[in-house]
Amino acid sequence: MLKIMDVKTAQATILRRKEWDDSPVSPAQTERSKAIFGDALSPEAAVKRILSSVRADGDQALLEWTAKLDEVKLTVAGLKVTTAEIQAAYKLVDTKVVAALRAAAVRISDFHARQPALSWFTSGDGMLGQKICPIGRVGCYVPGGAMPLASTLLMTALVAKAAGVPQICVCSPPQRASGRIAAVTLVAADIAGISEIYCVGGAQAIGALAFGTATIQKVDKICGPGNAFVTLAKRQVYGTVGIDALPGPTETAVVADAAANPAWIAADMLAQSEHGGGSAILLTPSRQVADAVGRLIVAQTALLASAPAIQDAFANRSGAVLTADLAEAVALADEYAPEHLCLSVADPWSWLGRINRAGGVFLGEHSYEVLGDYVAGPSHVMPTGGTARFSSPCNVWDFVRVMNIIALDEPSARCLAPDAVTLALAENLPAHAAAARLRLG
Repeated sequence: MLKIMDVKTAQATILRRKEWDDSPVSPAQTERSKAIFGDALSPEAAVKRILSSVRADGDQALLEWTAKLDEVKLTVAGLKVTTAEIQAAYKLVDTKVVAALRAAAVRISDFHARQPALSWFTSGDGMLGQKICPIGRVGCYVPGGAMPLASTLLMTALVAKAAGVPQICVCSPPQRASGRIAAVTLVAADIAGISEIYCVGGAQAIGALAFGTATIQKVDKICGPGNAFVTLAKRQVYGTVGIDALPGPTETAVVADAAANPAWIAADMLAQSEHGGGSAILLTPSRQVADAVGRLIVAQTALLASAPAIQDAFANRSGAVLTADLAEAVALADEYAPEHLCLSVADPWSWLGRINRAGGVFLGEHSYEVLGDYVAGPSHVMPTGGTARFSSPCNVWDFVRVMNIIALDEPSARCLAPDAVTLALAENLPAHAAAARLRLG
C-alpha cells in the first residue's frame, strides 16, 4: 500500500503537489453541490449564493440552509446554545474525556501565555513605538459531523484568550442524529470559558460571523479549519472580516534514519491519513525502514475502522521517498514545507538548524504528532498545502493588532522635515512637501 519512489519521481508527484488552488473541492463534494444546487452551479457559486442569502435574510437563511445541507431543522431560539445545554453535555461525556480536555487546556493556555506580544516605546527625540491591541471580537469555527473536533476549539479559543480578546464566540454544526452540537464540543467550550456558542455550521455559519444576524453578532476575525465549503466561504468574506488562513487537507512528513522504529512511523502516518484528504510522506535513506513501514501500514490498517479513508490517502497522496542520505531527506522535507514535520532520527536537534519551512517540527520519536494534536501545548492549527513557506501556526499574533505610535517633539520634527520635503518632491507630491515646509517657518 505504501508507494516507494526515488527522489526524482517524488519531486514530480507528491513533493511537487499542487498548491492550494482556486477550488479546493473534492469530486465527491462537487457532486453533492450539484445535487443540491443543480449542475450549472459550481461550488464557488453555491457558496456565494449561501453567503448572499445569509446577508439578506439573516437567521431565516441559517435555518433554511441548515435544513437543506445538514438535514437538521432548527428554530431561531435553537441557534444559540443555552447554559443548561452546556451543563447537560457533561452527563454525556466520559469523565476521562473531560479530564483530558482540562489537562490539554492547561498546557495550551500555558504555552501561548508565554508568547511575547507587548507594546514598546522609544524616547529621546519624542517618542516612537507600537501599541499592541487585542482584536475586539473573534469567531471560532469548530468542525462537527462524524469527527467533532473538540480539540480544535481549545486550540483556537484558548489562543485568542491568551491574546486578550474580550469577546469570543463559537460556531459548530449540528449532528444529524441529535440535531445539536456534539456534547464533547460543548464541554470543551465550557472548559475554555466560552459561553457564546451557536448551533450552525458550513458556509452559512461563516456568513453569519462575517455579516451578523439578529441572533449572531458579527465578528472582526474568523479562525478555525472546516471543510472545503467553509474554506471557500472564508475566502469570499475576507475583507469584510479578517481570517486566519485557508487550510487544506492535513499532511505530515516523517524523516527517518536506519535506527527509527518502523511500527511507530507506520502508526504516525496512519493517524494523519485518516483525516479526509490527509496525506503522509516518509523520507528516508533506508530501504529496510521503508519496506518495514510499508508492511506495518498494511497490518495496522486492517485493525482500523477508518481504513477506507486511509487507503484512499495512500493510493493518491502518500508514499515513501528513498534518499541518498539523511541530509537529502531533510532538504526535501524543508522544500515540501509540510504542516507537520517529524524527525524520527537519532539526534534530531542537530538537524533542526536546516529546517526553516514547516508548520510544526516534532523532534524525536517521543514527540509524536498525535501528542501535538491534543495535549503537547502548541496550537494544532497549522499551515497546509505548502503555505508554511510564508505563514505560521495559530498563535497570539493572529489575535492582536499593531498600531504604530509617532509622538515627535518640535526639534526632532524640524530635523526630519527637510528630508520629508526632498522625498515628497521626488514623488511629485507638492502638497506633501508644502505641509512639511510649513512647519519650518
